[in-house]
Amino acid sequence: MDATDANDDTFGIDVIFPDGDKTAPCCPHGPTLLFEKVGKGGEKGRRFYACSACRDRKDCKFFQWEDEKVSEARHLAREEVNQSKRPLFTQKQYCSRFKKFASLPLDEMKFCQDCQLLLLPGEREAHSSHRSTAVTAAQLRRPSVLLRPLANKKSNAQYLFTDHSSHFLLDTLASLGYRKVLCVGTPRLQELIKLRNLEQKHEPIKSLLLDIDFRYAQFYSQDEFCHYNMFNHYFFDGEASSKVLQAFLTESDGDKVVMVADPPFGGLVKPLANSFSLISQTWRKLQSPDSGSADMPMIWIFPYFFEPRILECLPSFAMLDYQVDYDNHPLYKHGKTGRKHSPVRLFTNISLGDIVLPKEEGYRFCSLCQRFVSSLNRHCAKCNVCPSKDGREWKHCSACEKCVKPSWRHCQSCGRCALPDHPCGKAQGKEGCFNCGSLTHKCKQCPLKGGHRANRHRPNAKGGFKNVSRPRVFKAKAKRK
Repeated sequence: MDATDANDDTFGIDVIFPDGDKTAPCCPHGPTLLFEKVGKGGEKGRRFYACSACRDRKDCKFFQWEDEKVSEARHLAREEVNQSKRPLFTQKQYCSRFKKFASLPLDEMKFCQDCQLLLLPGEREAHSSHRSTAVTAAQLRRPSVLLRPLANKKSNAQYLFTDHSSHFLLDTLASLGYRKVLCVGTPRLQELIKLRNLEQKHEPIKSLLLDIDFRYAQFYSQDEFCHYNMFNHYFFDGEASSKVLQAFLTESDGDKVVMVADPPFGGLVKPLANSFSLISQTWRKLQSPDSGSADMPMIWIFPYFFEPRILECLPSFAMLDYQVDYDNHPLYKHGKTGRKHSPVRLFTNISLGDIVLPKEEGYRFCSLCQRFVSSLNRHCAKCNVCPSKDGREWKHCSACEKCVKPSWRHCQSCGRCALPDHPCGKAQGKEGCFNCGSLTHKCKQCPLKGGHRANRHRPNAKGGFKNVSRPRVFKAKAKRK
């Protein structure tokens, strides 16, 4: 691959899941993913390994060509770096520390804001120069309020559900009869479940939090939290955590299990779908032969504009109109400081007709679609569907034979609907197929791919792979739950 190829922004990046037992090298975030550049004419570029969780090499510097031979010295240096990034304590040690901390008098409960650590009495002197704060019993039950949200938008920025979104999710799951909730990257949901159980006003629900933020290990027992990377299905504590997950997924005494996942918005869909499928496979193996369920019930929380990619990877999923809000996101919330409509939706393999959306929040039931939709999402008689994705009322275009956003206009030159100030003449599809080079279809519709569809992430011109030896893998903005 020459410099011209490296500076060309007309290629895509494909995530490769190799057949067989080939082991990927590890970075501090676990096994790396294998990527491959795909040229406009379908030519394959050199494959390389990069971090699964971080989309910018400033956050994780790992890079290795697939066919590169790594010296023993370099391998040992990597292992040293990986070990240095591990948490201070094991999960078992964190649990022991929490029991000691919870037994302290309230006036002795201190939290180091700089180290994000609950301090035991003998550790205060070592943290005397750090900022520390008193801890209340309520904060111990809601660690997401106590912990400082991670702020790096490109790797793990943390945005947390508003209370009304959390209550809607839990109320919905409880009404559907689920008594076990696997919380993947959803600490607020885990907290609400535990708080409700303490109230003893509802039937108890069990929960298990899987999260890449190891700080939560300070507040939960070993059967309530696992340090986990959802992009490569990696448990940092190995087999012990895998057994915790298997025990949780085992349905006994009629306790139905459901998974709720809220990945970073900038995360690649294909690796996430692969991890969620592996969880579903584990669940399926643990069910009785006469259970009759093919897939584990799941809810994937993601922006609506990822719908085509999600349905491509998980065809059994469908999107709900419910808008998920976040407390600390500048845009994805209601109120004066946020925009009116959050683009975040629920994707699920649960029957949409079974999920009741709150009428007081602007949702209604469509008798034709047999599901709840946004009040402005009007049923189109020509399309025979409630077409809106963004909460606004869409309009039908007879020329395009589909419904489009209200701000779009049909362009005769382009032969499609677009914004009035779009670059006229540059019709969709001109870039053609990456696989065979044809201008008549896109890669995912390519007849030469034999049914295999790839999720591609295309960098922009400014942030493209300009350095051949060290490409910057991801440029998308992200959100961390």
